[in-house]
Amino acid sequence: MLAYLQRIGRSLMVPVAVLPAAAILMGIGYWIEQSGSTDFAQLSVLLVKAGGSLIDNMGLLFAVGIGFGLSKDKHGSAALTALIGWLVVQTILAPSNYVLIFNVAEAPAAFGSIGNQFIGIIVGVLAAEVYNRTYKVQLTPALSFFSGRRLSSIIMAVVGLLLSLVLAFVWPVIFNALVSFGEQITSLGSLGAGIFGFFNRMLIPLGLHHALNSVFWFDVANINDISNFLSGVGTPGVTGMYLAGFFPIMMFGLPAAAFAMYQEALPENKKKVAGILLAGAVASFFTGVTEPLEFSFLFVAPILFVLHALLTGLSLFISAQFEWISGFGFSAGFVDYVLAFKNPLAVNNLMLIVQGIGFAAFYYVSFRFLIRFRNLKTIGRTKGEFDEDDSEPQDDNNNKDDKRKVLASKIIKIIGEDNLTAIDNCTTRLRLEVKDSNTVDLDAIKKLGVVGALKPSNTSLQIIIGPDVQFMADEMNRQAGSN
Repeated sequence: MLAYLQRIGRSLMVPVAVLPAAAILMGIGYWIEQSGSTDFAQLSVLLVKAGGSLIDNMGLLFAVGIGFGLSKDKHGSAALTALIGWLVVQTILAPSNYVLIFNVAEAPAAFGSIGNQFIGIIVGVLAAEVYNRTYKVQLTPALSFFSGRRLSSIIMAVVGLLLSLVLAFVWPVIFNALVSFGEQITSLGSLGAGIFGFFNRMLIPLGLHHALNSVFWFDVANINDISNFLSGVGTPGVTGMYLAGFFPIMMFGLPAAAFAMYQEALPENKKKVAGILLAGAVASFFTGVTEPLEFSFLFVAPILFVLHALLTGLSLFISAQFEWISGFGFSAGFVDYVLAFKNPLAVNNLMLIVQGIGFAAFYYVSFRFLIRFRNLKTIGRTKGEFDEDDSEPQDDNNNKDDKRKVLASKIIKIIGEDNLTAIDNCTTRLRLEVKDSNTVDLDAIKKLGVVGALKPSNTSLQIIIGPDVQFMADEMNRQAGSN
C-alpha cells in the first residue's frame, strides 16, 4: 500500500511541473502591472491570464498527469482515458446539471468546487487502473476495432459515470470534512502554518508530503494558497502564509547547512564533498529543490533532519506571525522569489531575506555543533568514503552521457537485473521496484557517488541522483530492457 501511495506521490510531480510556467507568466505580468505603465497593460493581462489558464485547470492536469504517470507503458492513450473520465465527472456534477439530474432546488455548495485537484487525483488513479487492466485486451473479430487502448477509453466513460453517482453523495461529506480540517489548522493562525511546515518536511522520506501539500496549497479544503497567491486573489498578510516561510529555509538555511557539512568533512574528502554539496545548495537556493541536500543527511544523521523539520515549522510560524508574505508557483527558490516580488499579495517580503540570513546562521551553527558533538557521519566524515573500487573499470571519459551509462550499468549490476522489476523516477530520485530489496548492498550503491540510497520496503528501492534523474532512469530502462 505504501509503495502505491508513493507512486501516486511521484505521479503528482508530472502536473506540478507545469507550475513554474504559470509562475513565470504571472510573475512577469504582475511586474508589468505594478510598474504603473499603461503602454504594456494589454501584455500584462495577456501574461496573467495565460498563467491563470494553467492554475485554474490544475484538477484537469492532475487527472491527466496521474493517469499517464501510473500507466504501465506511459502511452498517451492513458492520458486520454483520464481526460474522458474527468469530462464525464465534471459535466454530470456541474451545479446546473446536478439540479436537473437529481431533481433538487439547489446543488450543495461542494459541487461549486468539483473541479479541484482532489477529484483530479481520484479520476487519474481510476483511469490508470482501468487502462492498465484493459489496454491489451483483445475482443472478438467483430469488435476488434474497439480492442486495447480504445476499450480503455470506452470503459472509463462508464466508470466516470459511476464515479459521478458515488461522488454525488460522498463528495459533500468529504468536502465538509476537508474544510473542517483546514479550518482547524487555519484557526490556529501562525501556529497552524508552523505545524504544516513541520509535517511537510517530516513526510519527505515517504514521498507523501504532496498529499499534505494539496490540502493547503491547492483547492481541496478551500485554502488554495498557491493559486490564490499567483492570481492575486485573497487577503494580504494571510494568503501565502503556507508558502512564505519556505523561502528562508530553501534559499538560506539548507545552503548554510551544506556549508557546515563541508567544513566538518575530513580534509581528504573535502574536494569531492564540495562538488556534491555545492550542486545541492545551488539547486536549493535557485529552484527550491531540496532533496539532494536533505537526503545527504536524512539517514546518516536523522537528528539533523528532525532539527531541519522543526526549523522549517518555526520559519513558517515566524513569517505568518509577522505577515512577511510571498509565494511560489513551483518551490521557494530565488527564481520564484523574484517573480513574486511585486505580486499584489506580497507583504513585507524583503523581511524574508532578513529572516533567511538569521536562519542561515542558526543552521550553520547548529549543524556544525551537532555533527561535531554527536560525531555524526555526514557526507565526507568517513575515511575511505570516496575510495575507488579497483575491481571496477575506471571511467576516463568526460562525456556526461558515457558517465551516466557506466553508473547505470553499475547500479543494475549491484541490484541484479533479475531482481529489478520496474524503473521510474520523481524529481530527484530513482524509484525502483525489486523482488527483494534485502539482497541489495546499499553501501555499494552509495560508493558509486550517488547522493543517497534507501529501502522504503522489501520490494522497493530509492536512489537519490539529483535533478537529471530522468536521464538516469531512461538509461537504466534502456540497459535493463524495460522499455
